[in-house]
Amino acid sequence: MAMKRAATSAIRALSSSSPSSSVSSGSSTRLFHASAESKKIVGVFYKANEYASLNPNFVGSLEGALGIRDWLESQGHQYIVTDDKEGLDSELEKHIPDLHVLITTPFHPAYVTAERIKRAKNLQLLLTAGIGSDHIDLKAAAAAGLTVAEVTGSNVVSVAEDELMRILILVRNFLPGYHQVINGEWNVAAIAYRAYDLEGKTVGTVGAGRIGKLLLQRLKPFNCNLLYHDRLKMDPELEKQTGAKFEEDLDSLLSKCDVVVINTPLTEKTRGMFDKERIAKMKKGVLIVNNARGAIMDTQAVVDACSSGQIGGYSGDVWNPQPAPKDHPWRYMPNQAMTPHISGTTIDGQLRYAAGVKDMLDRYFKGEEFPPQNYIVKEGKLASQYL
Repeated sequence: MAMKRAATSAIRALSSSSPSSSVSSGSSTRLFHASAESKKIVGVFYKANEYASLNPNFVGSLEGALGIRDWLESQGHQYIVTDDKEGLDSELEKHIPDLHVLITTPFHPAYVTAERIKRAKNLQLLLTAGIGSDHIDLKAAAAAGLTVAEVTGSNVVSVAEDELMRILILVRNFLPGYHQVINGEWNVAAIAYRAYDLEGKTVGTVGAGRIGKLLLQRLKPFNCNLLYHDRLKMDPELEKQTGAKFEEDLDSLLSKCDVVVINTPLTEKTRGMFDKERIAKMKKGVLIVNNARGAIMDTQAVVDACSSGQIGGYSGDVWNPQPAPKDHPWRYMPNQAMTPHISGTTIDGQLRYAAGVKDMLDRYFKGEEFPPQNYIVKEGKLASQYL
């Protein structure tokens, strides 16, 4: 509750200036600086429809608009929100030529292509309300001198908790039991023959950044064998605290794991990383949780492996593309526990990333630097995790 109160108050009362330092700008950087000039800001969010009025803190929706409309308009800025983002006839497309700032989320992403960046002559700033900016062509953004930033850390707790839930759902074979109840059935054997304890199982995370570390900490009490693979080793103290062991070779980690959790960003290196060949190197019946990005997986390879039993269960909330079309094969493959992209958009997470967006807009209007960890593209350079 303390976290929620803090985030709520941050939304309502973000205000006075922090120490100012001007944003330096190279010859290719689109300038943004302190100015009385009115800015056109466009936000792309999912519609809440009848759910919009059920929670006053539901700020991550189209209707909630991050809770910043009154604040922006009181300062003379134009704020347009839409959920219509696809194609040349979309509402977003109408505003591309003259918007200054585009805010979008990973949950209903506006795909910012090189073509859109080229047409956006006034665009200076791309903000992700949440974490994960791979819906943006980051190389094109860097070449155009744009700033790309996200609210780092805003929903890491939300995602880590969700991953732990999914691990337990798969290990305990929960969903068939739930479906029996709503279908009026009772067949314990149909569930129990593939339900296990988490204790003693080997769980590995591919990626041990903020979310991966939180997941390892939360798994510690379950007495699992914990492994992790990452570009960098964790702090020795955290390794000792969690008991997690570093695996430098990814395939070595995968061959040992009963459960694999994907926690790596989507980059050129990780796109399609889990293909038919890599999945075949994993234990037969492996359980996979992926709340990172759908495109890290080869879509058809996952379907085939779930059908053959090579993958014993697959759960996640990320798809390629998003929103997932009705005929997406992951909707219909066996032993899946998929949801729409929800893990990072809890009400608590929304309040945190809304406050973070407001903070960065405030700094943008004043010509101040953002928190360093929030930059994804700055002065033509990409953050290390996207290289």
